[in-house]
Amino acid sequence: MIPDYVKEQARLELARRSFWYYCELKAPDFYKENRIYLKDMCDKLQNFIESDKKILVINLPPRHGKSRTATLLVQWLLGKSNKRKIMTGSYNETLSSTFAKQVRDSIQEEDGTFSKVFPDVSIKYGEASASKWALTGSEEANYLATSPTGTATGFGCNIMIIDDLIKNVEEAYNENTLQKHIDWYSNTMLSRTETGFKLIVIMTRWASGDLAGFILDNYQDVEHINYKAIQDDGTMLCDEILTKEDFEFKTKTMNKDIVYANYQQEPIDIKGKLYSNFLTYKYENIPTFKYIMNYTDTADMGEDYLCSIDYGVDFNDQKYVLDVLFTQEPMEITEPAQAKMMTKDNVGYCKIESNNGGRGYARNVQQELIKLNNRHTVIDWFHNSENKIARILSNATGVMTNIFMPEDWATRFPDYYKAMNSYQREGKNKHDDAPDCTTGVYENTTPKILQFGYGRI
Repeated sequence: MIPDYVKEQARLELARRSFWYYCELKAPDFYKENRIYLKDMCDKLQNFIESDKKILVINLPPRHGKSRTATLLVQWLLGKSNKRKIMTGSYNETLSSTFAKQVRDSIQEEDGTFSKVFPDVSIKYGEASASKWALTGSEEANYLATSPTGTATGFGCNIMIIDDLIKNVEEAYNENTLQKHIDWYSNTMLSRTETGFKLIVIMTRWASGDLAGFILDNYQDVEHINYKAIQDDGTMLCDEILTKEDFEFKTKTMNKDIVYANYQQEPIDIKGKLYSNFLTYKYENIPTFKYIMNYTDTADMGEDYLCSIDYGVDFNDQKYVLDVLFTQEPMEITEPAQAKMMTKDNVGYCKIESNNGGRGYARNVQQELIKLNNRHTVIDWFHNSENKIARILSNATGVMTNIFMPEDWATRFPDYYKAMNSYQREGKNKHDDAPDCTTGVYENTTPKILQFGYGRI
């Protein structure tokens, strides 16, 4: 018979080698063998740490162990090496300090699980503040907890863990808040990383423009683990944590957008976006056009975008987008750029919409056309007094069923693509320039027959 102390030592050694077994030993009531998704997540976290990959994104429903697992991961990683420097980020200082305290207290706990698994690891004396501390034998701090409102000055890390930056639905609907998170990540957190760093983002999805969405859209070779509360076959991710009955009770009166985002990892703006799909065309199948036209919405305010779309109209009056100028660049850049684009596409008629400065912009574009020896593009400036939002909403179906985008428009016109695919039917939209201009393309089917000069300038 194997003595009990030998079995105990074997369990401890297994916990040193395997993150899952460490979690199981540390919190056996939560990390159970039958909770398959937890074992899967722990194994993937360890595999990621040991791999050559740089970024891991994990999306998980509420109360399914996101923060708990992140806390245990920090403990386990520091137990395995006091050379590691780990930085964690949460949505505010209170949560980040709580996270840090849980890690620190677990390491300091006498006769606790951590000290049994890693008996030679301890907090350095005098280095045990709530949010920043070092391990015995380390020449510099091993751990720092921060937030978008905190500081990371003077600390470098080789492992960064960002845990649930969005607090509530108000933040999820607020594009400015989401952008602040991205700016904090890009300008502050990444600047603190050292060679060979690893980035782990663990969060419930809220909006396609949240930090997880930003990373998935802007980096290649990102490992993405996505857990839904209700699986594709209708079963629950883990009945012991959330039963179907409890799910239905909790979500009965909850905003359905929040349900889809929190529990199914389908961002709010995916469910609430105005345009559900777009028609596309292959370049080799482009039809013969009876007109080639342009519709332009100039930038009315300083942060607005100029949106200018070249498109062809076939004999069924369907529109095919040929090129797009969508930019916040100043007029001295956009005026010659639009003239070149329309000359390239052989545009015959250009309609410029603006309630502020449109006539002057049109005149300048006309001069740029003359410089290019383009005397076939007729420019027509007009004032639009209709309600912009009403036009966009009422013509959404027409846009989706009559306008064809190039099959590669997501990569060819990335900013325009994002603006069209993130525009919300309800809620706060930071910009409406792309939908407004595209609606103009849909409405503007037949050009006026202009018989003089270069148009009504």
